[in-house]
Amino acid sequence: MMTPAQNRAPKVSSVLLCLCCIHAFFSCAVRLVAGQTPKPVFACDVDGNPSLAAFGFCNTSWGVEARVADLVQRLTLQEKVGFLVSGAGNVDRLGIPKYEWWSEALHGVSYVGPGTKFSSPVPGATSFPQVILTAASFNATLFETIGKVVSTEARAMHNVGLAGLTFWSPNVNIFRDPRWGRGQETPGEDPLLSSKYAAGYVRGLQKSDDGNADRLKVAACCKHYTAYDVDNWKGVNRLTFNAVVTQQDLDDTFQPPFKSCVLDGNVASVMCSYNQVNGKPTCADPDLLAGTIRGKWKLNGYIVSDCDSVEVLYDKQHYTKTPEEAAAKAILAGLDLNCGSFLGQHTEAAVKGGLLNESAVDKAISNNFATLMRLGFFDGDPRKQLYGKLGPDDVCTPSNQELAREAARQGIVLLKNTAGSLPLSSTAIKSLAVIGPNANVTKTMIGNYEGTPCKYVTPLQGLAAIVSTMYVAGCADVGCSTAQTDDAKKAAASADATVLVMGADQSIEREDFDRVNLNLPGQQSLLVSEVANVSKGPVVLVIMSGGGMDVSFAKDNAKITSILWVGYPGEAGGAAMADVIFGDHNPSGRLPMTWYPQSYVDAVPMTNMNMRPDPATGYPGRTYRFYTGPTVYSFGDGLSYSSFSHGQVQAPQLVSVPLDEGHICHSSACESLEAKSETCSNLVFDVHLNVKNVGRFSGSHTVFLFSSPPSVHRSPQKHLLGFEKVFLASQSEAQVQFKVDVCKDLSVVDELGGRKVALGTHVLHVGDLKHALSVQIGSSGLSLSPPRHF
Repeated sequence: MMTPAQNRAPKVSSVLLCLCCIHAFFSCAVRLVAGQTPKPVFACDVDGNPSLAAFGFCNTSWGVEARVADLVQRLTLQEKVGFLVSGAGNVDRLGIPKYEWWSEALHGVSYVGPGTKFSSPVPGATSFPQVILTAASFNATLFETIGKVVSTEARAMHNVGLAGLTFWSPNVNIFRDPRWGRGQETPGEDPLLSSKYAAGYVRGLQKSDDGNADRLKVAACCKHYTAYDVDNWKGVNRLTFNAVVTQQDLDDTFQPPFKSCVLDGNVASVMCSYNQVNGKPTCADPDLLAGTIRGKWKLNGYIVSDCDSVEVLYDKQHYTKTPEEAAAKAILAGLDLNCGSFLGQHTEAAVKGGLLNESAVDKAISNNFATLMRLGFFDGDPRKQLYGKLGPDDVCTPSNQELAREAARQGIVLLKNTAGSLPLSSTAIKSLAVIGPNANVTKTMIGNYEGTPCKYVTPLQGLAAIVSTMYVAGCADVGCSTAQTDDAKKAAASADATVLVMGADQSIEREDFDRVNLNLPGQQSLLVSEVANVSKGPVVLVIMSGGGMDVSFAKDNAKITSILWVGYPGEAGGAAMADVIFGDHNPSGRLPMTWYPQSYVDAVPMTNMNMRPDPATGYPGRTYRFYTGPTVYSFGDGLSYSSFSHGQVQAPQLVSVPLDEGHICHSSACESLEAKSETCSNLVFDVHLNVKNVGRFSGSHTVFLFSSPPSVHRSPQKHLLGFEKVFLASQSEAQVQFKVDVCKDLSVVDELGGRKVALGTHVLHVGDLKHALSVQIGSSGLSLSPPRHF
């Protein structure tokens, strides 16, 4: 028998490599002096210094704008520059302490970033599944609920001086290429799902419990803006990569999650990325920052750089000749805050050198101060405010830990289940072989941008709590340079059933490290095949990974009766896996990304940003919306222990779009119409359908509504309009309703980036059902044909 995997949670005293900032190190430990009570960081401590009450910016009866203006006019230029950087300076004469902007909360409060620490008052926080698995739940309510729990724990830690108030999460980049090491952090490849996740998680983090829309519980940040999804692939590095992106792909695929963050989530911050887009660094592009985020989308908050990216555009990309030019260009483009120290070092010289007016600095720090005002940072002691009673007892509560387990259960995807192999019976199965390099891991389960969890339940522990187990690692680690098959085969040959827990970890896929192939690492597939060949009972293959794997060999192997994908399932991942495998939970997760064969990455460079296929070159396109080639598993795939039927779908057959009599499209053939407000007013209809659970098991079911638009403007072959998750007891049914906004949901993006309503036949898909809907030009008013069953 092999010893348990050497994958243990990190000690809080260890020094961690910061995953966001190149070459920056910080200690995650905080040593408290014996008897010292940790205190939160805040400005305007009027109780401790009554003279501060004379400052307008400390007067809570003033509005945010007036308070910010009062503060800014009291600062010298040198002091102002200190508020352009993440390690913001202190101004003792005004009662303003140092503040660290950089904290992370991707899937729980994290120790990545110097703004948050774990120590004796709060040794850990709830570690939810990595985002890619939570997205697989397709449960928008869950997205927001997790965000609310994370922000509560963050506020509790803030009150004891262990966390800030500004959290640079979520990551809403599109998972465009399966090799991307950071795909695990994202909600997947679909713009609608990513947008729904982004807005939901942001609302959960930010929404104030007193209902005041101007206040923030914590400040979220959507990153990395934009078209960022290459880290380090075959010598191509994110710091110097120029993403060549068509305007159509930018507005159709890469921008929607960020737009939804701002417009639907009212996010307090957007982070610009390292890469260039079409030759311009994103953090120095006025069209992307001031023009779009703040201009078109009306961001109420601040724009922050990825760590050291302003220095990178000067030092690595050589976009400017001097550091002062780099500082000026970034601020003039709309950047407000620099993660790092570059703006602190060079902005004053840029102003004095005439490259930048001081008013531009005022504008930037005003956005930063306004965010802190909305957080209550300038309102005095937070322990006397709305969240003042939160403390260590509100972190890692039983209900929070149970939510982490439930989130993992809802996300786990059943990809194969031959002849009802699963669920296993806890009474019929007397012995279970548990095999694989991920079978007894801890830290692997929480992915990256992690924090110290409340506790771990490994896959082995979860399964051993139900039945007697025999554990064999089979590989020294996930790299599996040499599969050790003998003991594994003996265990499988004698056990009533076998569970193989394989896949990846951060040594295979991570920030600054993209994959070069999609196969199971090393000799993992050899171990799986040899064990399956001799197994006495059902064989369950569990893939723990962020990105998809080419497991065609297992999909086609009759001896491997079931396949589960569990992402990186969080602190309670092992318990959730056991719940699914033994039927305490009926799986309902669906893949949020395409699983491609190895042949795809052999043929397609990761650096080709084009979403749409090119028949002339054989380029196959990307994601389910455009990809035309074979898949191992497709976006939305996922099985249940039950069966669900869709029926009696109602939707109109005709939608007439009203146009003025003089419109050119009355006299000329038009393939699309501009999605303008005058065209789109009240252009909405409902789709109703019945869903029935016709199987023996109660469970949840995700209903997808897809549309295949007319073939205009190189439109997607199909795209997701909406999704709803419903729970149904065995033999019960429910009605599901989708509201379809014609200009939003049935429009496509044209070659110039404009949104157009495609005229002609749109085919709506619900499961195996299809319905043709014609969008035509009308004279005046909205005309809908009567709804029809299909």
